[in-house]
Amino acid sequence: MSIAHLDTRPTTVSPVSPTKRADGLSEAPRIRAVPEGTEARGFVLYVGIDEDKAAADGTDLGRIVEALKALAQQIAPSSDTYAAVALAPRGAGGRDVDVVRLALQDPSALARQRQEIPDAADRARDGVVVDLSRKRVLLDNAAANLTYKEFELLQYLVLREGRTIERAELISSLWSAGDEEAPNERTIDVHVRRLRSKLGDYEDIVRTVRGVGYRFDRHADVSVRHTSTPSPDLF
Repeated sequence: MSIAHLDTRPTTVSPVSPTKRADGLSEAPRIRAVPEGTEARGFVLYVGIDEDKAAADGTDLGRIVEALKALAQQIAPSSDTYAAVALAPRGAGGRDVDVVRLALQDPSALARQRQEIPDAADRARDGVVVDLSRKRVLLDNAAANLTYKEFELLQYLVLREGRTIERAELISSLWSAGDEEAPNERTIDVHVRRLRSKLGDYEDIVRTVRGVGYRFDRHADVSVRHTSTPSPDLF
């Protein structure tokens, strides 16, 4: 479904009735809701109508747009106009004009939508669970798809919480000399980057200490589940 839109905005530009001057003549209408120190430079008019409805009315979107632009030129020859078409998925529900306002990022329409449908970032989050006993990481109660080596890398940092681990130590501790994919100090960053990408919004629990290495940073929404017996890797 495509929707016609003339680049105007009625939410902040609203005319009022002409006022009378002392000499009895009418002044030009003033604009409400214009903050002090600013001036109105135009307006936005949202037109909600799809192609089928326009055809049923004996017209099309292009003719409507051209007619509105011509009317603006007729009323105010010095005015500039700009027209755009708002696109939405075919069959999208709701009033056409509301679909147009959302498609064209109208601030008041977006604010209303956020009130009705909370953004995912505003919803309660379960945080991160690093489960050392089961060798898994939960992100908002969903298992992260870490490889064995990625989990070992995270675990090594977690068990040394508060200490910055140098790249050389990570390599010597987690990779054997004969490993085909053993990184060097330059490519260890690639492994850390892959780990972080899978941690998503919680990537900052693996902190880079410039010029040194990496450190595990625990936040309020991070918990660690240790094994029931002391880990041989813990010291």
